[in-house]
Amino acid sequence: MNTIYLIRHPAVAVPPGTCYGQSDVVLREPVDALAASLRAQLPECFALLSSPLLRCRLLAEALGTPKLDPRLMEIDFGHWEMQNFDAIERRQIDAWAADPLDFRAHGGESVRQMATRAVAVLNEALAEKPLPLVIVGHAGPLRALAGHLQGMPPEAWMQLGFAYGQLQIIHAPW
Repeated sequence: MNTIYLIRHPAVAVPPGTCYGQSDVVLREPVDALAASLRAQLPECFALLSSPLLRCRLLAEALGTPKLDPRLMEIDFGHWEMQNFDAIERRQIDAWAADPLDFRAHGGESVRQMATRAVAVLNEALAEKPLPLVIVGHAGPLRALAGHLQGMPPEAWMQLGFAYGQLQIIHAPW
């Protein structure tokens, strides 16, 4: 049995309700305590992948020597980046809710596009057989990876929760 460890970055220092997607925002607290706690739950040796954004990279570097891959970055929210969701036109939010997988009127990318690039990273890593594998990332890509690994349709994996600093362990039979 092979094991994949998915870890969401720690909490960020942005106002609540801010759409920060691919913006490179800072962390609310140092990563040391979280990294120590997570490290105790990880195997001694593992391959480590991470989004290059600071909020992921700092945690990944505290866990080991990560391979940084921009395809693991959060969804690109285009002109919504760093706006409060309350400031975004209601009709735009409603349009996104009506088509959550393919909406991209904000000028960024769709959830489906984000998921496709994140799954490509996972598939490449699995083809190299670097298991166990640890991935430090963002909620969106981690939902896509967890759902993909568990054979879930997008409508289901989009509902998966990933709290800040959360570790999800997936055991796969391949």
